[in-house]
Amino acid sequence: MVAYRPSCDGCNACVSVRIPVDRFVPSANMRRVLKRGAAITRTVCQPWATDEQYDLLRRYLAARHPDGGMSNMDVGDYVEMIERSPVPTTIYEYRLAERLIGVCLTDHFCDGVSMVYSFFDPDCAAYSLGTYIILDHIAVCAESGLPYVYLGYWIAGSRAMDYKQRFQPLEMLGQDGWTGFATNA
Repeated sequence: MVAYRPSCDGCNACVSVRIPVDRFVPSANMRRVLKRGAAITRTVCQPWATDEQYDLLRRYLAARHPDGGMSNMDVGDYVEMIERSPVPTTIYEYRLAERLIGVCLTDHFCDGVSMVYSFFDPDCAAYSLGTYIILDHIAVCAESGLPYVYLGYWIAGSRAMDYKQRFQPLEMLGQDGWTGFATNA
């Protein structure tokens, strides 16, 4: 089953990428991110939109993607994104004490998890929350015996997507199936 795929006629810029969990080894920087995040707790929630999540999303978008395609998302759009999915979906909430600092909408498949969309507190830069959330999803898959973390699409030349290249080995979906992803990062 394909839950998401690009729909731009004549364009193949969007490339699906995934991390093979059993071959992933965190870099020294990633190990430091995990150590700094030791006090962060993860809660797995039903796909139900909350005001607290939406408020965090608005702050994230204003700080990180003020002119992005989601910057005009209203609460109804957010509810639609969170609560309507053709596949089993959960929300991973990340907290420091009681404070919500990160959220990831995650789809579950028989061979792994797909990180549909994540956002985090822009005031918590010291925790490298984007990296932390991906590393946590790798840990979730490893603990569950699932082989892959799907990071969605990567587009060559998109600075907003360059971070995905740091999670090596990375695989990309092409005409001949999944193959290794060469990087200069």
